[in-house]
Amino acid sequence: MPKLGMEPKRRADVINATLTCISNHGIDGMTLDKVAEYADCSKGVVTYYFKNKDNLTSEAFQAFLAYYGLKIESDIENTMTAEEMMDVTLAHILPPYVNDKEKGINVSQLDGIADMYIPHEDQARLFVQFFSKAALDPNLQEVVAKSYTRDLQGITKIFDYGNQTGLMSVEDSQSAAYGLMAMVVGLSFFRVARVQPANGEDNRYICEDYVRQITRRR
Repeated sequence: MPKLGMEPKRRADVINATLTCISNHGIDGMTLDKVAEYADCSKGVVTYYFKNKDNLTSEAFQAFLAYYGLKIESDIENTMTAEEMMDVTLAHILPPYVNDKEKGINVSQLDGIADMYIPHEDQARLFVQFFSKAALDPNLQEVVAKSYTRDLQGITKIFDYGNQTGLMSVEDSQSAAYGLMAMVVGLSFFRVARVQPANGEDNRYICEDYVRQITRRR
């Protein structure tokens, strides 16, 4: 059993280690022994919190998806316009490419949301690993459904707010949010497969163009 008072940190360390292990070895190559090694703890600590590999995978997937919502909520301010809120949202759900290989994975809130980070390449690998497994795993499908439902509601609210303030003109906010999320998922797969847009730019501009086309943004 972990030392008294160390539970939150140990749990966070194991989740971060699991995501790092999956990014490096894939879900099939992730083992409880490897996770314990990455977390610098015993296998007993891992099983104490997460019982088995399936539970650990599900918890890690939830933490991975929750990361984006937490970063968006932290950066959005009530004084922002709908356009600014959408810019913040896109910057997190389809971030511009940066060379940040020296940074490690941290999805823990213990030190504050500002210190949470997933390097660009790790985001891509984790995205493919989790979603490929979710295609055949009902438990992981449920994790995706709950997370994306929250995301869709948040994006819909931004479009509704833009309509209310007169800065956007979106005919159907829910459908627009659905289309944007679907585009983000598709573009994320294209990034991993290194399918470049015709003009060679970072493909996130396609989402920005989509938002401009369905609103009055100029």
